[in-house]
Amino acid sequence: MIAATSWFTKLEFRRAQLGMSKAAVAKRSKVSLPTVDRILSAREQDPRISNVTAIGAALGVEVRLVDNAITVVDQNSAQDFRRAQALTKAQRLVRMVQGNMALEAQAVDSKTVDDMIDQTVCELLAGSSRKLWE
Repeated sequence: MIAATSWFTKLEFRRAQLGMSKAAVAKRSKVSLPTVDRILSAREQDPRISNVTAIGAALGVEVRLVDNAITVVDQNSAQDFRRAQALTKAQRLVRMVQGNMALEAQAVDSKTVDDMIDQTVCELLAGSSRKLWE
C-alpha cells in the first residue's frame, strides 16, 4: 500500500507545483472531476490505469504499470511544463489577434509577432495559474 500511496502523492504534488486546479486536470485529461478528485485524494480504491495515465499526461508526467505497480516519471520539470503551456497558449492568443489585425489590413511583421508572443508568455507565467491552464 505504501507504493500505491506514493504515486497518488506524486500526482497531487505535481498538480500543486503546476498551480493547476482539479477542474483543469479533469478538462485536460477528459476524466470526470469526481474521478480526478478521488484519484488525487487517494480515495479511489481501484482506479483504472487509463484514467491515471490520462491524469498523468495532463500533468506532464508519464504513468507506467510495471509488475502491477504504478510509477510516475517526470518527463520534464514543472517549470518547463508551465513554460511550454504558456508558449502554446500565447501562440494561440497572438494568432487570434494577428488574424483580426490582418482582416483589418493592419498585419504586423514576424518580429513584432515574436515580441507579442514573448510578452504574453511572461504575462501568463507571472499571472494567475487559472489563466494559464484554462
